Amino acid sequence: MLYYFFEFLNAKFHLSGSGMFQFITFRVTMALLLSLAITLLMGKSIVRFLQRKQIGETIRNLGLAGENTKKGTPTMGGLIILSAIVIPTLLFAQVKTVYIWLMLLCTVWLGLIGFIDDYIKVFKKNKEGLAGRFKLLGQIGLGLIIGTTLYFNEDVVISREVQGATKLAPYERQIAQSERVTKDGQRFVDVKTPITTIPFVKSHEFNYARLISWIPGAEKYTWVIYILIVIFIVTAVSNGANITDGLDGLATGVSAVIGICLGIFAYVSGNIQFADYLNIMYIPHLGELSIFIAAFVGACVGFLWYNAYPAQVFMGDTGSLALGGIIASLAIIVRKELLIPIFCGVFLVELLSVMIQVSYFKYTKKKYGEGRRVFLMSPLHHHYQKLGYHESKIAVRFWIITVMCVAFAIATLKMR
Repeated sequence: MLYYFFEFLNAKFHLSGSGMFQFITFRVTMALLLSLAITLLMGKSIVRFLQRKQIGETIRNLGLAGENTKKGTPTMGGLIILSAIVIPTLLFAQVKTVYIWLMLLCTVWLGLIGFIDDYIKVFKKNKEGLAGRFKLLGQIGLGLIIGTTLYFNEDVVISREVQGATKLAPYERQIAQSERVTKDGQRFVDVKTPITTIPFVKSHEFNYARLISWIPGAEKYTWVIYILIVIFIVTAVSNGANITDGLDGLATGVSAVIGICLGIFAYVSGNIQFADYLNIMYIPHLGELSIFIAAFVGACVGFLWYNAYPAQVFMGDTGSLALGGIIASLAIIVRKELLIPIFCGVFLVELLSVMIQVSYFKYTKKKYGEGRRVFLMSPLHHHYQKLGYHESKIAVRFWIITVMCVAFAIATLKMR
């Protein structure tokens, strides 16, 4: 909103300093600083409010070291994260941009689902919280909205460089009056195409239409495939982040590192010079997304002030479901969703550890009459707790692993 206000002042009165809001770098910096300020200052008030209202976490007896000390720790701290993301974004971003309102919708949507779950646990004294089928339904609904918008909205395009008699590939549709010329004389046209980045191959691009191109006439149903993939990604990553949120500072720190990775992807993909240099797809109008990402990273880093060991507040599902959904949606928007298994490696391993544990337990119980386990406990971070590792050591090491995964994911931009 401040962007439009100062744009008006600059155009109408040529007010000194109002032109700064035209620069994305300035607005990114301000969004990051405001996000940190909200989490550090407003967070303290929210933590005290939660303590006064005795909105504390109910701890199940899992036989883990130090779990009794966490009993009564305020939860629903995800409200701090959500506020620190939404407020700076509304103030400094061009909210009319499709990517911005889509990410704000994602943040509020999953935050609300998580809030309902936490509310049932805390106030209704139901340890199970919101039924899993309702969580899943909410995640599917969000994935449906995101997939439909990204596939059909005319503002969601990529730019193709036009050289001589260059023709568009099959399944690509040019957007009317979309040609742009750079200072170097390069000509680009915007096209609608269900395309994404695929690592380790020379072309570095994959069109979802190829999945059904072998069926005559099936390409017109590519949107179905694309939307189903988006739903799967949003649901999987959201649940992965939710499962990872089991140690002080673990999910928050991992999410902050992944946010930086996605910020880099958004920056290079949204800058025509960097995209040309790296030979990756150029995505117009992506620059505004960097303001949202800056607020996201600032919210995660600032929340660590209260969530690092020993935690003064837990984010609850209000925060964890939203963090996972945000990361998934950002990855899809910057067309790096096939890199999710790399830069979200910790989320993936945590989710797989639960799936493996449950599947193997059911299999062995059916076959031998007694359930057996692969891990001492799942998710994986609890396995290391059972081995005697302190939770702060586990969290920091998972952060380090995430940094390595992120560095490798960024390197794939040139690894072909």
